[in-house]
Amino acid sequence: MIITDVRLAPGYYFTLDDTGSPYITDLLHRCPSVFDIKPAMTADLDDPDPTHPGASHPGTVEPGALLTGRVQVQHGGRIEAGAMVSGPVLICEGAVISAGALVRDHSVIGPGCHIGFGAEITRSLLVGGIFMKHPSFIGDSVIGRRVNMGAFCSTTGLRCDRGPVTEPATEEIAVNLDGRRIGTGQTKFGAVIGDEVALPAGTILTPGTLIGSGTVVYPRGHIGGFLPSGSRVR
Repeated sequence: MIITDVRLAPGYYFTLDDTGSPYITDLLHRCPSVFDIKPAMTADLDDPDPTHPGASHPGTVEPGALLTGRVQVQHGGRIEAGAMVSGPVLICEGAVISAGALVRDHSVIGPGCHIGFGAEITRSLLVGGIFMKHPSFIGDSVIGRRVNMGAFCSTTGLRCDRGPVTEPATEEIAVNLDGRRIGTGQTKFGAVIGDEVALPAGTILTPGTLIGSGTVVYPRGHIGGFLPSGSRVR
């Protein structure tokens, strides 16, 4: 995708050279648009390169963890007993998947992330240092560094305003910028959340939500659209 709006570039949301993961840094630099990140990550996980910097020494999988498919745990990463991980998935250095957490296919859990009981992640990139310690859901999304997901927060990546939901999804998700509808090229697209954003408990994000880095969100129900970096949302 050719980028003509800086608000669609990964650098608007994330500090590209400070991810703590050679793979994630490389991935973000390869993608001109935030809409390119999930497809590129999916292709990488489906056809991993064993010589890539993302392939490092194995971490810890405790007895009692349930793993299916290809699950790579880097040095210092840990999947605890009672956690469920369905690959292909990459767990980066220092990330912890706690008992009762569910990480599903085509996800990358970045360095230092803590995923707790009742949290579910699928088809998403968590760049690093993310706290998601309570029941909550991230799907088809890209989440920046040091983001806090409060209890019962959820992204939504599937349109349900055209009648009954079908699988596989057929309606493209679009985002709105200055009154323009811009297609994501994907039928499931949740949110892009920039670095150092905290979502209060119970926050629901509509499909195609873009939240710039450093945004402060006060307690409220639903959020959607584009929120510029440094916003205060009441």
